[in-house]
Amino acid sequence: MSELNEFVIAILRSATPLIYVTMAGVIAQRAGVWHLGLEGVMIIGACSTVVGIVLTGSFLVALLIAIAACVLASVLLWFVIDGLRANPIIAGLGLSGLGVGGTALAVESIFGSLAAVSAPFGVPRIGGFFGPYAVLSVFVLAMPFVVLALWVWLRRTRSGLRLAAAGEHPFAARSVGADPVAMRLVALAAGGVLCAIGGAELAAGSLQLFAQNMTAGRGFMSFAAAIFGGGHPFGGALAATFFSLVGVAGIRLQLHFSAVIPHDVLLALPYLATVLGVWITGRMRGGAGAAAQASELRDQ
Repeated sequence: MSELNEFVIAILRSATPLIYVTMAGVIAQRAGVWHLGLEGVMIIGACSTVVGIVLTGSFLVALLIAIAACVLASVLLWFVIDGLRANPIIAGLGLSGLGVGGTALAVESIFGSLAAVSAPFGVPRIGGFFGPYAVLSVFVLAMPFVVLALWVWLRRTRSGLRLAAAGEHPFAARSVGADPVAMRLVALAAGGVLCAIGGAELAAGSLQLFAQNMTAGRGFMSFAAAIFGGGHPFGGALAATFFSLVGVAGIRLQLHFSAVIPHDVLLALPYLATVLGVWITGRMRGGAGAAAQASELRDQ
């Protein structure tokens, strides 16, 4: 396998989980919710997939368990936001903390240890005539079609346009029969499915294991990619791919420049790129004032 193919495969493996979770953030943003709970929902999906494979011996059953768990967590966020009228930013951060801590507790309760859980197999590979790319999972192959389908839904269908209206102008949306509360529930539940797939790809796509806090901020990175991409499926996917490209490049640079550049700086490159992307987006959209306004549910 050539070095170029290895580099592309590394980018695809790194970017695919981010893109799925970024799409969840895009849908939530279109519905008027800045979803800071992506980190928690993603790690729930990763944990549920690996534990499900170990306990049931079936990837399909494990994926369904992960989807159910992530949708349940997303519905919980919706209830806290719309039912209890909590601040969505604080509620999202709380969900992220619940996901990280709850998965560690679940693993310890089931296996009696906080050690990493290894699965005997992972996500099915695409195989076939894809040459060196046959080692990639089916989720990598499906990813561009999922992004395209979301673009069609959000930008070219009546329900997608109603979702955007419910997020941007909830009172006007009600006047045409669209319920913003129900729209937010649909958006967060759909995002839960995407987070489950992203978590499954992260944990079982190539590693086939779950470890504590293995998302390592990828959910927050996906949230930043959704913002950086302007709430657009294509823009979010490109932003997530850019963050992954920087991360993979940082790993490769360690092999050649570790003696010159500090190791921690190279590891921090994707997070520095995330901060830079959010800063650029904030400057283009009017700074912190605009961000603070957009972070609230406007019909409350």
